Amino acid sequence: MISAAVMAGGKSRRMGQDKAWIDLQGRPLIARVVDVLREVADEVFIVANDERYADLGLRVVPDRFPGGGALGGIATGVSAATHERVLVVACDMPFLRGDVWRLLIANAVGADAVVPKIGGEYETLHALYTKACLPAMERALGSGRMRVISFFGDVRLREVGEADLRAIDPELRAFTNVNTPEELAALARP
Repeated sequence: MISAAVMAGGKSRRMGQDKAWIDLQGRPLIARVVDVLREVADEVFIVANDERYADLGLRVVPDRFPGGGALGGIATGVSAATHERVLVVACDMPFLRGDVWRLLIANAVGADAVVPKIGGEYETLHALYTKACLPAMERALGSGRMRVISFFGDVRLREVGEADLRAIDPELRAFTNVNTPEELAALARP
């Protein structure tokens, strides 16, 4: 059994408006994210401090770590999940793919966290975390270490490499996110 937590607590400063509700090809970004997660998860919920997300018909969990950035949101999602394994994703990733999520899930045996690594960088907001990560996440937050990767040395981390990801998603579109009006305009073009 798998839970999925959608991170929707960001400020969307670069976009100038709430990214989650921006329409792309007839659907809000967050609805596109939720649609794909429903293919692979038994439970989908939103981590946000805005009750508008209840309009999606999903549970909305308020951030337990205000000011904790992405790591605080991830820790909130993992702690609120019904199941041991939790897919965590940002609300602004319109091209998610169920087969990429299934690859992460398949790599979860014996791991506390399964995180894609592309171009030498971890994709921490398109990853799988287990409840076993919570103590390390909370220690990092408690000591002021806000980078998501700050707890990786304290858990059993499994990286999923770029070659394995490209075998499924050659252009790595599943990892595209939308941060600026220019990025949105580029995606909206045919």
